[in-house]
Amino acid sequence: MSNKKFDVVVIGAGPGGYVAAIRCAQLGMSVACVDEWQNHDGKSSLGGTCLNVGCIPSKALLESTHLFATANHDFADHGIQVKGVTADVKAMMARKNKIVSELTQGINGLFKTNKITLVHGHARLSPGKIVKVSDRKSKKTTDTLEAENIVIAAGSSPVRLDNADLVDDYIVDSAGALEFDQVPKTLGIIGAGPIGLEVGSVWSRLGSEVVLLEALDTFLPAADSQVSRIAFRTLQKQGLDIRLNARLLSADVKQKKVNVTYEDTRGAQQIKFDKLMVAVGRKPNSDYLFGDEMELEIDEREYIHVNKYCETSVPGIYAIGDIVRGPMLAHKASEEGIMVAERIAGQNSRINYDLVPSVIYTHPEVAWVGKSEHACAAAGIPTSVGTFPLAASGRARAMGSTDGLIKIIAHKETDRLLGVHICSAQASELIAQAVTAMEMEASAEDIALTMFAHPTLSESMHEAALSVHNRAIHIKN
Repeated sequence: MSNKKFDVVVIGAGPGGYVAAIRCAQLGMSVACVDEWQNHDGKSSLGGTCLNVGCIPSKALLESTHLFATANHDFADHGIQVKGVTADVKAMMARKNKIVSELTQGINGLFKTNKITLVHGHARLSPGKIVKVSDRKSKKTTDTLEAENIVIAAGSSPVRLDNADLVDDYIVDSAGALEFDQVPKTLGIIGAGPIGLEVGSVWSRLGSEVVLLEALDTFLPAADSQVSRIAFRTLQKQGLDIRLNARLLSADVKQKKVNVTYEDTRGAQQIKFDKLMVAVGRKPNSDYLFGDEMELEIDEREYIHVNKYCETSVPGIYAIGDIVRGPMLAHKASEEGIMVAERIAGQNSRINYDLVPSVIYTHPEVAWVGKSEHACAAAGIPTSVGTFPLAASGRARAMGSTDGLIKIIAHKETDRLLGVHICSAQASELIAQAVTAMEMEASAEDIALTMFAHPTLSESMHEAALSVHNRAIHIKN
C-alpha cells in the first residue's frame, strides 16, 4: 500500500481538529483529516464529543427544558394563561438529534468546499511522520498517510470510576444521560461541575428529583467565590440537591435501582436512584495513538507535552485541545487549531491563555474570565472591585431574570481589568464583552466611559464598571 502524501494530516475532527484542517486548507495546504467517530448508524459523524454528545446536544436540551420550565412556572407572571403543559421527551430528543445531524453534515460540506480529504478510522502515529489508519472492528490498516506536519486533536473521554462501573441504562456517563427516552423519577449525579449541573438542570426541569454528590467541599472552586455562592443558592432553589463533601464509596445495580453509598461529614450514607450519571471529569485520548518509538513527551496525567505554540517534543508534530494542558473547552481547542495552522504557514500567531472564558449553561448562566478576587489577593495584587446586581437592571426585571450579578475586578493602581465574573441570564454572551475589553487591555474607566444601549443586560456591565470607582447610578455605592 503506497503512502498518500499531504502537507498536513490532522488526527481528530472535533472543534480543534476540523478548524485546524479548514484553516490549513485556506492557507493553501493539502490536508487530510482522520476521524473515527461513528453515529448510532455506524456512519462517520464529524464534530467530536462537542457536537455529537457534548456541547451542542446538551444546549439543545437545555433550551427545550428551559422553555418548558418557563411555560410551567413563569408564563402566568406575564399574563399568559396555559394549562396542561406537558413535555414530549421523544420529540425533544428528535429535535436535538436533528440539530446534531445538520451540523455534522455542515462540517462535511465545509471539508468538501475546502478540498480536505476525510479518512474514517483510527489513527496511529509512526516514526517518519507516518499516520496509519485502521478499521475499528477488523483493526486492519486501511490507509497510510504521510505529511510534513501532523496535528493531533484526538480530544478526551469521560473519566471512569472503579467503584461505579457503567451499566447500560442505569449507570451512565454524560453521553448516556443525554439519551434517556423518559424522565427518571430520581437521578443521581457524581460530580457537581459544569457537566453535572447542566445535565442535572435538564432532567430536574422535566420533573426528576436530582441529587448531585460532589467530593469537594467547595462549589465551583474555579469561579469567583461570591459568584459561586449566588449560583449555588439559585440552583438549590430550583430543585437541584447539591451535596458537597460527599465522596462516592460504591454504586451497584440491584432490583432495577442504583444503590449508592457515599461518605460525608456524618459518615457513610446510602441512597437509591433510578439512574446514576458519572460526571467527574475527562481524560485525554492519548492512548493507542503512538508508541514509545515516537519519543513524544507525555506527563503523568497522559497529556501530551507542548510548548506555548502547541508544538510537541518532535518538530513538525503539534497537539491541541483536550489532549494538551489547559481547560478542556471547545473554543480553546478551535483557537489552538487556528494558531497551529497559521504557524505552519509561517505566520506569527499566538494565544493569550490568560483570557480563555469559561461558561456554565444553567439558568442563570455562570461565566468568568481572568483572575478571581481570591486569586488576586493570594498573589498580592491590589484591587478595586465593582459589582452590580441583576435585580437593579430594568431589562432583567422585564425578562423576569433578576438572579445574579456582574463583578468586575480591576488593578487598584492601573485600573486595568483583571477579571470579570458573571452570574446572570445570557452570561455566555455578556462575557464576550469582558474578553474583548481585556484583550484590548482596557481599564474599568474605559468601560465606564462607553455608552451602552438602554434597556439591556449589557448596562449591568457598565454599572459594574462604574461601581469600581463608587460611581454606579442605579445602586447605592
